[in-house]
Amino acid sequence: MRITADRLVVRLSWWEKAAARRWRVSVPLSAVRRVVVEPDWWRALRGCRAGGVEIPGVACAGERRHQAGRDFVAVRPGRPVVCAELWQGSAFLLLAVSARDVRRAEGVAAALRRAAPRLDTSTPCRQPLPVPEESEQPVEPQGSEGPPSPDAP
Repeated sequence: MRITADRLVVRLSWWEKAAARRWRVSVPLSAVRRVVVEPDWWRALRGCRAGGVEIPGVACAGERRHQAGRDFVAVRPGRPVVCAELWQGSAFLLLAVSARDVRRAEGVAAALRRAAPRLDTSTPCRQPLPVPEESEQPVEPQGSEGPPSPDAP
């Protein structure tokens, strides 16, 4: 991840470019909502692969879809992951990129927190995906006929 004057740019290695079928991912710094470092790479993965490559135990690079939207990941096992949650309306809801080591991941995360103008500081943790809305129609429990009607004998 690289921070420019007003953008967060994910620069990919040659194999990540080929796997993700993208040259780079770029979002405005104002779209960054929360930044955390996940020590375990698999915790950054949400939803199902929607483009790119996922090789279990080796790497995952590309787009992932879930009920709330899309994430972009470029992660490898055994490496910490910098997770940048983005505000609703951005191209992605999460950018997750592996770093070489914890010190480097924490450094990138700290720089990103300083540069992002609209951080949500209500909690230092990543937020869970929202649960899909339940049906608007209330479901009657089985065996329940409801209240007796006034016309009932």
